[in-house]
This record gives sequence, structure tokens and C-alpha cells, in this order.
Amino acid sequence: MQPASDNDVGQLTERDLPALARGCAILGTGGGGSVETAIPSALQALRDHGPVRIVRLAELDDDALVVPMASIGAPTVGHEMLASVDQPKRLRDEIERLAGRPISAIMAGEIGGSNGVEPVGWAAELGVPLLDADGMGRAFPELQMVSMHVAGLSADVVVMADVVGNVAVLRPIDAVWSERQARAVCVASGASSMMANYLMTASQARGAVIEGSISAALAIGRSIAESTGDPVAGLAGRLDARRLVDGKIVEVERHTGGGFVRGSVVVDGTGADAGRMVRIEIQNENLVVFESGEVRASVPDLITVVDTQTADAISTETLRYGQRVSVLAWPCDPLWRTERGLAVVGPRAFGYNLDYRPIEELVHAGI
Repeated sequence: MQPASDNDVGQLTERDLPALARGCAILGTGGGGSVETAIPSALQALRDHGPVRIVRLAELDDDALVVPMASIGAPTVGHEMLASVDQPKRLRDEIERLAGRPISAIMAGEIGGSNGVEPVGWAAELGVPLLDADGMGRAFPELQMVSMHVAGLSADVVVMADVVGNVAVLRPIDAVWSERQARAVCVASGASSMMANYLMTASQARGAVIEGSISAALAIGRSIAESTGDPVAGLAGRLDARRLVDGKIVEVERHTGGGFVRGSVVVDGTGADAGRMVRIEIQNENLVVFESGEVRASVPDLITVVDTQTADAISTETLRYGQRVSVLAWPCDPLWRTERGLAVVGPRAFGYNLDYRPIEELVHAGI
């Protein structure tokens, strides 16, 4: 469960934050929260507390306590209601009370969007290392849509802390119930909260998390900053991505409810793609791309909308009429293409009555 990466981070400083944020935005597939809201707090934490040590699982003792942390809720709300610096501390205090020992490292629940950037600030604030790993290799909207669930780890404890100081401990019977209960608490907290779940030892994490995701995000972000010529072409080459369409956003339908952002975006092709029109379906993240009734790409493969001029990712809550965009799609981690993985995050898991076809197969078929 390791994405391609050519970095050995060691530690992360404020100079690394722009590249990390750019990479996380790309891997967020439109979701995970806007990185723009996460950068200021992470930057301040690094300035106040110094660099964050980035560790690999191989460096941790088998019984080290690893805690995935993430924000949960609708990105449209998180974009406006910023987190409190006390939320990660309240989570830590409750987790250490439950576990009876200190946290050894925290991990991004998902590398995508602000959920890939915020853990840097949380690790700095708490004075603990950040694991070079996450639970998705991208972003997904629901709690059970993580590699730990696919690997069979228990989701029997969820700890939540909201911006006004409420702390909740949930004891769900399984991963699906953890999503239902946590989402209800999140909605009661204004559709935005902070959460820790899948508390695990380093030994349990081995083979159950996607390693190298911090390094991968950094490498992606740096490649964009260093690109010359067409930045989207350079990014597509880095990701081994298919450039589905270049065009202009002509329609945005988006609403917030039940702790999610749902809707669709229509892109009208321009230039070489003039006369073409694609529709992107959204649930926090970009889920499926349709053109003339045919599927061009779908979850669990990654679908990201980027600015055609800069190759910067555009999150679903900031998509606007008139933006000039390119739509990219590329293969997901092999974990998600297993039978178990597709049952958790394939198109049918989101209510689409269609079978998953890998992006490579769709491209080869000329669709």
C-alpha cells in the first residue's frame, strides 16, 4: 500500500508547506477541505514550535500508539468556520485517557486537501511526530472509506472535538456505524468537527495504511512549482494521468446537507476540446465524470479539477462559473481495486448503478 515517492522527508519545515499543500490539493480530488484554510494555522504552529519530525512505520516500536486525525464535515462549512487550536489538544487528552499512555505519532486520516495539511500543525502543537502515511492515498467522504477498514482493523472508538469545546467518545459496533454516528455528531456541531479514529499500534498499522503519502504530496507539489512550459502536461506526466478535457465551467450545482457537499459541475470544452461537454458528479470529492452518457472516469480512481494556467487544484467548494479548468484522472492505489476495496469505495458504494472500469481500460477503449 505504498504510492510512488522519491522523497525521504525526515522533517517538515515552513518552507515545505506550500509544496505539501499543493500536492495535498491535487490528491484531494476536490475534497478533504480547501488547503487555503489550513495553511495559516499550520504555518503558525511550525513557527511557534519548530519543524515536525516525519517518521516511517519502520522507525516505530511495535507497540507505539498511532492515531489518525482528520477534520470531518462539509468543506463549504470548514472553509468558513475555522478550527480552534484547542481541538487537537482535547483529542489528545481524551485519547491518552482512554489508552492509558501517550500518543507516539499522529497520522493524517486522508492525505487529500486540508486534511493532509492540518496534521502538520497538530503534530507541531502536540509535540509528536507525523507518520509518513494516511488511510486513503487521496480523499474520500465517509469514515469507513479507509484502508484500515479494508484491512479489517476495528473502528470501535471514535473521539470527536468541536470548535466550541464539546468532546464526544463514540463506541460504534462497526465502521459503517462509526460513519453514521460521527456524521450525526458532526451535523450537531455545525457540520464541522475534528476526529480521531482507528487508534492502533504501529504493528497493526503495518499493511493497513498507505505509506509514503506525505512524501508523495511533497513531490507532486514541488513538481508543479518547478514545471516549465505547460504545467498541466507536466503534472499529468508526473501522475501518469489522463487529461480528460480542457474547458470552461458553465454550470455549478452544489448544496450542503447531512454533513456533505453534493452536486455536479459541467465543463464545456475549449480549444481542441471544443464541442465536448462533461459533467462531474460530487460528494465532497469528484466521483464520476460523464460525457454523452458514458463514464469517462470514476471512483476509486482519482479525478481532480485544476486551473489550466497554473495546474493548481480547485476544491469542490471553490468551483465557480467561468473558471478555465483541466480535468485529470489517474489510477488509484491497488488496494482500492481489490474486491473488498471496490465494495467500500467503488461507484456502487456511492449509489451509482455501474461497474468500475479502471481509467487505463477506459482510455484504451477510446471512451
